[in-house]
Amino acid sequence: MSQSHVSAAKEQVIDLLRPVVEPETGQGMVDLGLVKDVVQQNGSTVISIEMLSPLSPHQEKIERQIRAALTPAVDLGDVQIDWSFRVRSSGTGRSDAQPIKGVKNAVAVASGKGGVGKSTVAVNIATALAKGGASVGLLDADVYGPSIPLMMGAHGRPLMREQRIVPLEAYGVKLMSIGFILDPEKALIWRGPLVAQLITQFLNDVDWGELDYLIVDLPPGTGDVQLTLAQKIPISGAVIVTTPQEVALADALKGLKMFEEVKTPVLGIIENMSGFICPSCNETHHIFSSGGGMRIAMENGVELLGQIPIEPGIVTGGDTGKPAVLADPDSATAQAFTHAAARVAGRLSVEAIKKPRKPMIMFRSV
Repeated sequence: MSQSHVSAAKEQVIDLLRPVVEPETGQGMVDLGLVKDVVQQNGSTVISIEMLSPLSPHQEKIERQIRAALTPAVDLGDVQIDWSFRVRSSGTGRSDAQPIKGVKNAVAVASGKGGVGKSTVAVNIATALAKGGASVGLLDADVYGPSIPLMMGAHGRPLMREQRIVPLEAYGVKLMSIGFILDPEKALIWRGPLVAQLITQFLNDVDWGELDYLIVDLPPGTGDVQLTLAQKIPISGAVIVTTPQEVALADALKGLKMFEEVKTPVLGIIENMSGFICPSCNETHHIFSSGGGMRIAMENGVELLGQIPIEPGIVTGGDTGKPAVLADPDSATAQAFTHAAARVAGRLSVEAIKKPRKPMIMFRSV
């Protein structure tokens, strides 16, 4: 193929792909630099596309757009698409927060009150992201009731390496919890400042390595400890967990407002225990009312990231140390958790892609 023909084909591919939009951000794939490579080989054209997150639900839609856009092209032969992903750093919500070394996105999973399944949500979001291929860490900041070791089936004490704490690992997720250090039968009787100091140490003195996401399971409530942590921890975004009933929604709203006060982006609401799926009849029964999560999300201009139903398997998974997304990936609960994790990653990608980027496209003939 002549050089002039290669150049003409290059311009043609670029021009034809410019209208293709990345659905999450609403910006063009070419302008975002997501078309990483274009190669012509043996009569075929291979286009390398780099997605913004590991669980993007838009891959099929983007592929349809690409193929439709290239329909008028000639001499491209069989068009193949090579998919990959790279998570971008969305930074921190607060300009005065110091980033955690190696961590692209720190996500706080919070609730206004206890008993809404916040830790279950944190565990399954972390596991779903890791299952999708992302590098993930999970910090159990709920120091008064550390449940992550049990729910992740992880045991043992962390080691030290070059004066840094080496996190434990389960299901591809790096883990740190006070539960790995304390006697499980003893209560932690510390005041708020000591707890904040411990969490800061876990953030800065743990060898997290390179992480796409660090999921932080915060204590329930909006007291002194939560406020201190929200101000000190460099959080990219917060996820508020609630159940549908009014008493939980009222406290969830307080949690949402707390993050707004400390200038931390609220990624959205996850409504847990959204309905009980009867294992006998497969019908959904709304034990804790319904629609509350959607209402509070709409009233406060945030996204409803997911509605997680109740299934007996989620209890078993938590008690046996195997999260629902792994124990029964085809269940309605596991699919709802995976959807919620995808929406969290999607919202963070929007935070990361706010400035137009120069296209990075190569075209070569082999």
